[in-house]
Amino acid sequence: MMKKTITLLVAAFLVVNGLVAQSMADGINDLNSSFKVQSAIDILKKIYDSKPKDPQAIYWYGQALIGGNEVSKTQMEAAKAVYQKALTDGVNEPLIWVGVAHIDLLEGGDINAAKQKFEQAITATTPTKGKHKGEPSVEILEAIGRANADGGSKIGDPQYGIEKLKQAAALDPKNSMVYVYMGICYLKLGGENGGEAVKAFEQATNIDPKNVLAYYRIGMVYLSQNNEDAFMPAFGKAIDVDPTFPDTYLALFEYYKNRNVDMAKTNLDKFIKYADKDPQNDFYLADYLYQAGKYQESLAKEKEIQQSIGGSTDQLPGLNLLYAYNYYKLGDSIQAKQNIEKYFKLEPTDKIKPADYELAVKIYSKFPESANDAVKYIDAAIQTDTSKVNKINYMTQAADLMAKAKNYKAELDWLLKAQALKGTWSEYDYYNISNVAYQAADYPKVMEVAANYIKAFPDKPQGYYFNVMAAKALDTTTNPGIAIPALQQQIDYLMKDSVKNQRFIVIDYYYMMGYYNDRAKDYAKALDICDKILALIPNDPEMLKIRSVIEKNMKDNLKFQKSASDSTGTKAAAGAGGTKN
Repeated sequence: MMKKTITLLVAAFLVVNGLVAQSMADGINDLNSSFKVQSAIDILKKIYDSKPKDPQAIYWYGQALIGGNEVSKTQMEAAKAVYQKALTDGVNEPLIWVGVAHIDLLEGGDINAAKQKFEQAITATTPTKGKHKGEPSVEILEAIGRANADGGSKIGDPQYGIEKLKQAAALDPKNSMVYVYMGICYLKLGGENGGEAVKAFEQATNIDPKNVLAYYRIGMVYLSQNNEDAFMPAFGKAIDVDPTFPDTYLALFEYYKNRNVDMAKTNLDKFIKYADKDPQNDFYLADYLYQAGKYQESLAKEKEIQQSIGGSTDQLPGLNLLYAYNYYKLGDSIQAKQNIEKYFKLEPTDKIKPADYELAVKIYSKFPESANDAVKYIDAAIQTDTSKVNKINYMTQAADLMAKAKNYKAELDWLLKAQALKGTWSEYDYYNISNVAYQAADYPKVMEVAANYIKAFPDKPQGYYFNVMAAKALDTTTNPGIAIPALQQQIDYLMKDSVKNQRFIVIDYYYMMGYYNDRAKDYAKALDICDKILALIPNDPEMLKIRSVIEKNMKDNLKFQKSASDSTGTKAAAGAGGTKN
């Protein structure tokens, strides 16, 4: 009887521990979603409360407290308190050290000090003898990789995380989450590492075909590239392996909301169904109402959400952004401006999207006196957006704003920046930049652009026109005669159809004639040009009078020169005669 009782007790113990292990796995699995964090906390807290000195229970409960996309100071303090209590209570375990260092990274602490804790944890869990001598704990390496994968690009050391995760993968090649964290670390490195990230995520799915987070992450990489042919299958696979994973539906809602409001609503409904209840989820509904063109309803929903979180938007800056969108659409530019300014004040810079800055530009364009403020936002958008096409569009927007403000020099600067990024010049580009440069009174730039305009489009008249206009503006006592070559070049072009272009040729010749007669005093050239004009408009009374004046000037000049020459010769002779030997 005693033996039977002991057997039952052992069986009961095994069942309880099996249930705890299953619950632990469920809680960790919920942590893979940014929108099931509260569910994870509920599960992992129960395990923590029942096993307060179990290192895994402590570690994962602390991880749950810092779960989600936006980790607040309060969350970090709560997680730190859990880890510190464990250490105080004598649970001085390496996994807890890693948890503490993880919090240090999120708080922006000394990264070298955090790495020291990581290395101590590795050393403490590496056997010095036996079958696994010199092999670090995979659990510790994975936790270190997780810590460095967490947070924005400025949190942790993703390269260090990759190094540790590669060690873990070598020791435990069947651990799919090691590759998920590795992929996230590659994404944090930025630049050309997207391909390496996808490879890591794909390896995770090869190991575990039901790893929904890996499929979701692949989809997000391709979504950022707007590669629908790649992200749709990835998201489809994520839904197949776990139709309750809310993050996938939210990504599809965000994709469809500007394209197909019906598909957006379908995915939003599924997201709300499977995500934890949260005011943030109601925010997505308000966002959908905006996308559906129901601006008043969206505003009403926003105000309801604001009341539910205490009347302040400080904890949910996205409300201010959506307020700005709604008010802009409703024509209330003042309210839109106030809300977009508050949004930029509350939202961390690394969370602000280029589209947010674009909205600010649209709002500020309603206030011409605030054009410079709008340009600041464009600058920020250019810095955050990786798309060359988008950068060019932002620069063009800045140029348009400066044009409305009649700040032509700034408009020219922005157009030249956009053109430098674009590389190739269309005829419109040459025309527009020549024109703006002329308005900005940057005549050397006009001539530079016009010269290239003529070279690229020699059969178009505008390049010659701008070249002449700028050259005339520069034809002063500082640059005498600079307009003459430009005028001659334009005349050569116009002479291809002298009948059609007669009036313009005469105007150009007239300027040249005036220059040679009045300023250069080269009457022979002036007379020659006058004759060219008369060849175009024979017997023109005014030109005949002008010709007589030039002839008289030429004769008078010859007389003056002869008189001066005779005077010089007489003085020279007198000087020679008076010389004593």
